[in-house]
Amino acid sequence: MNETYVECLVKKKTPTYMKFLKILTIMLAVCFILIGFVFLIGLLLGIIFAVIAYFVYQNADLEYEYLYVDKELTIDKVMAKSRRKRVATFDLNKMEIVAPIKSWHLDNYKNRTDKAVDYSSGEEKQPDRRFVFFYDGQKKIIFEPNEEMIKAMQFAAPRKVYKD
Repeated sequence: MNETYVECLVKKKTPTYMKFLKILTIMLAVCFILIGFVFLIGLLLGIIFAVIAYFVYQNADLEYEYLYVDKELTIDKVMAKSRRKRVATFDLNKMEIVAPIKSWHLDNYKNRTDKAVDYSSGEEKQPDRRFVFFYDGQKKIIFEPNEEMIKAMQFAAPRKVYKD
């Protein structure tokens, strides 16, 4: 059997407001738990803020895992290195084009009003390694694969995948 298997893990940059929110909810939880030793309502509020802090922490530390197996790209979201959730699965045959985010190959697609979804690290590095693909005429997906994944995709569909 001739299967192609490539996986890649990309850490999403944590926004500043999420860092602030994480610290704020932890501080509020501790303060209300300390107040809870005197007033019962403070303990209840402390527990509520502790639960909120847990969920903020889970969503503040995100990674995306790309898995390419035989013309199918699967994207999973890994939350706080403990929970995994399948976000999307894309078929290479339904992709219109795959190219770097600033490629001239995407000039024909600039005026489209497709729904944009970002599964990349969220920051522009030098050189910019983010890629874009248009899927099934409905979505614009931004992701950040490694070189090996792009080569595997280009081998499977050479007229759809560009490396510039």
